[in-house]
Amino acid sequence: MDMTSRTVSQLFDLKGKVALVTGGSRGLGLQIAEALGEQGARVMLSARKAGELEEAVAHLRARGIDAQWIAADAASDADIARLADETLARLAHVDILVNNAGAAWGAPAEDHPVQAWDKVMNLNIRGLFLLTQRIGKLSMVPRRGGRVINVASISGLAGNVPGTMKTVAYNTSKGAVVNFTRALASEWGEYGITVNALAPGFFPTKMTQGSIEHWGVEHMCDRIPLRRLGDDEDLKGAALLFASEAGKHITGQILAVDGGVSAIA
Repeated sequence: MDMTSRTVSQLFDLKGKVALVTGGSRGLGLQIAEALGEQGARVMLSARKAGELEEAVAHLRARGIDAQWIAADAASDADIARLADETLARLAHVDILVNNAGAAWGAPAEDHPVQAWDKVMNLNIRGLFLLTQRIGKLSMVPRRGGRVINVASISGLAGNVPGTMKTVAYNTSKGAVVNFTRALASEWGEYGITVNALAPGFFPTKMTQGSIEHWGVEHMCDRIPLRRLGDDEDLKGAALLFASEAGKHITGQILAVDGGVSAIA
């Protein structure tokens, strides 16, 4: 055994690291930002609405986290470039990029509006690619290291149960995130950059609110092996593993955090 090896606490320590979290003003993005910030990372939050970002940053600062915000639309090429450049101007580099911003649209495939398809694809995969590309090129690749964490979904691992949701664009976009993660991990490994994805199941968020109201919590939990929805803590450990030195030999992986739904054949 190497007697100079780091302790577990040291491996999960993020002091001196900078994290950029998109879709970070609420829900899963804010939960991940909390986890990274509580371990010492400086956090830059981004989302479209300045008011929600101000509230989120105040929440993080009340927990002792060094947090800032930049309002930007992750579906806009110009905003993506501005977000990357302004973050680097303020914080010098980005060690951890969390691509969480996303959108969904429910409609039968045969009637799915093309405009809605484009909206989902532009935000969920095109914008994710452009931001990752820019942060990689300007910060991670030159510095020979970094952590990219993509928020996919169990909807990107399979179709929906018949008679439930009809979200063909969302599922397709998250499937693209899954393989984007694998492809980029293969390509950027030589730079010491890890690229992994979280695939959440059902968490109570603004995006899932309609489904939860329609089906009911009890009905949904009956179809989850752990008989519960995700909560405000359930992504923290997985995100921290991918973001820290504890996960330095993990790349190209998709981790479902879903109460066991994806384990059901």
